[in-house]
Amino acid sequence: MNINPIQLFDAESSTFTYILCGPDSREAVIIDPVDHNLERDLAHIRRLGLTLAYVLETHAHADHVTSAGKLRELTGAKACVPSGCGIPPAEVQLNDGDVIRFGAGETISVLHTPGHTAGSMSYVWRGNVFTGDTLLIDGCGRTDFQSGSADALYDSVTNKLFALPEDTRMWPGHDYKGQSVSTIGWEKRHNARLANRSRDEFAQLMAALNLPRPKLIDVAVPANRNLGLSHGA
Repeated sequence: MNINPIQLFDAESSTFTYILCGPDSREAVIIDPVDHNLERDLAHIRRLGLTLAYVLETHAHADHVTSAGKLRELTGAKACVPSGCGIPPAEVQLNDGDVIRFGAGETISVLHTPGHTAGSMSYVWRGNVFTGDTLLIDGCGRTDFQSGSADALYDSVTNKLFALPEDTRMWPGHDYKGQSVSTIGWEKRHNARLANRSRDEFAQLMAALNLPRPKLIDVAVPANRNLGLSHGA
């Protein structure tokens, strides 16, 4: 079985969803699923003969609603979320250094990488890192809401993500330019926002972005703190 991540794209929010499965087991993990792609994602899982063990969130998203709650109901998978994101319904509250075990000896290492949000996590699996909105290809997530911090994001990237082996494949939570995967080494040398910048230079750059408020933030964040389910569902 191919052990590369399965990368799926949501054109509406430019969000990547990932399905991970090792070669010796049918247990799988899904990262950052989107609500209106529920049937698509379930079809992939069924087509490959997989059983979903865990649904992972990198943070409480502001631009789309997760399908984590519905996937949990339909498959019996457990929801795993960053402990600092305020998502109380999830069975597993993740902290820096935790390890998620699934399949036949598969492990995902949990890195707390705050900055985009205070609780943001990245996940390392088999020479791959899934960086959510912390590190994007040739960019990074915004830091101006949800307890975001340019200083924290700079530290997360330079001290944790850039400390990974340079050939680690970097899979972002979003892409807006038709790109799909990078490497830690390439981002260290070429990332337009972070490469060869001091912390102060990066903070000044982020402060000057003046980005519009996400259209769905008032709906998405409360929904995502309940795993995408309406309250009481």
